[in-house]
Amino acid sequence: MNVRATSTEVMGEQQDADVRHAVATLVERARAAQREFENAGQEALDMAAAAAAWAIMEPARNRQLAELSVEDTGLGNADDKFRKNFRKTLGLLRDLHGQKTTGVIARDASKGIVEIARAVGVVAAITPSTNPAATPANKIVNALKCGNAVIVAPSPKGYSSCALLIGFIHTQLAKAGLSTDLVQMLPAPISKAATAELMRQCDLVVATGSQANVRMAYASGTPAFGVGAGNVASLVTASADLRDAARKIARSKTFDNATSCSSENSVVIEEAVYQPMLDELISCGGVLLDEAQKAKLQAAMWHDGKLSAQCTARSAQTIARVAGLDDVAMREPAFLMVEETGFGATHPFSGEKLAPVLTVYRARNFDAAAEIVRNIYAYMGAGHSVGLHSADTAQAVQLGTTLPVARVIVNQAHCLATGGNFDNGLPFSLSMGCGTWGRNNFSSNLGFHQYLNITRVAYPIEEHVPDADALLGDFFRRYGR
Repeated sequence: MNVRATSTEVMGEQQDADVRHAVATLVERARAAQREFENAGQEALDMAAAAAAWAIMEPARNRQLAELSVEDTGLGNADDKFRKNFRKTLGLLRDLHGQKTTGVIARDASKGIVEIARAVGVVAAITPSTNPAATPANKIVNALKCGNAVIVAPSPKGYSSCALLIGFIHTQLAKAGLSTDLVQMLPAPISKAATAELMRQCDLVVATGSQANVRMAYASGTPAFGVGAGNVASLVTASADLRDAARKIARSKTFDNATSCSSENSVVIEEAVYQPMLDELISCGGVLLDEAQKAKLQAAMWHDGKLSAQCTARSAQTIARVAGLDDVAMREPAFLMVEETGFGATHPFSGEKLAPVLTVYRARNFDAAAEIVRNIYAYMGAGHSVGLHSADTAQAVQLGTTLPVARVIVNQAHCLATGGNFDNGLPFSLSMGCGTWGRNNFSSNLGFHQYLNITRVAYPIEEHVPDADALLGDFFRRYGR
């Protein structure tokens, strides 16, 4: 018995050593390529980013990636992934265009400060199965723009899609005379051990996906940016354009079968317009379930408190069939709706669903609606974002001042807007920081700034010592010395 235990331990130690060696080999190649690349100048960095972007944007390649993503993961739909791959990458290129990311990037003569952009080194990009091409592409483009190498740890389901993407990127990098070692990925089969080892050996971790991966990134001992859980709620007020709001919510709820963390999971409607808004949502293809149908759907969507893979990112029609709601499925719903009043684990519809299923709450007024959202986020989704459909756009500032959210999206299709769109000013990204509310160390959309170090040179300037009385005068006048 002791011999068996010892043999098992030895085997485990050998496997650990093999994983460390395999990851170290990748990292060594990445470091060698990155050391040369980071000093190649802005033009080389720009060309590398463009090469990676065009690898996914070119229509034929994009279509292959979109279809393979759905085929391999069973999540979402190919047409929406095709649009996402193109638009998110095009928007990122817009944000990066003309940005200086190497050498001196700023001078402030009055303060004697010169800022120098420096690469972070080798980036570990942890990516989810929901976006097995768009998310790694976004991280790779950002990393290359800043002079870094990147090694992707895809989800096991998304491995072949990511491998195809990286093959396309290698072809484009080679055209530009750049090393393909700048962009690599973990070999199959993807394991937690290899992903964790990559996190430990690299210089920066950018983690998108499950909260388990995000927690592992923060615990790796390597500087890390990780994102919080999604569970977006949108408010519809009495002053809203109900038809416009319903169209936008329906579009957001159904895009890519709700794979996005920014897709609405709940809508909170003021009582004065509750029924008219429900009618508008129904006119957009929503089907409101009764209590018996809701119970069947709940049993199908959650097993032992966990979301069922049978329902995740599937069409509403497929989900209805899985739940035994054949009469609903025959109506070809675009999305399903359930009414709810509670929050928390005993009311699972108050949480994230990653499916075209929308939870509907009724609120007495705007303040009550905001309180409902607060209760939802106390359970899940704190820090991410909230939607508002209202003619009184000042209400958005109220939400942004009082709710635990990093973004307030006003009169827009939420999942298309939160990560940046061409009709708002947010940066394009597929990774949204949720601040301390979501246990994150940043609250912005993950962008190129997170892939840079900044060195500051401080020159001497004429000394100016402020007068303490001038700075403390208001305090002294109020409370004395």
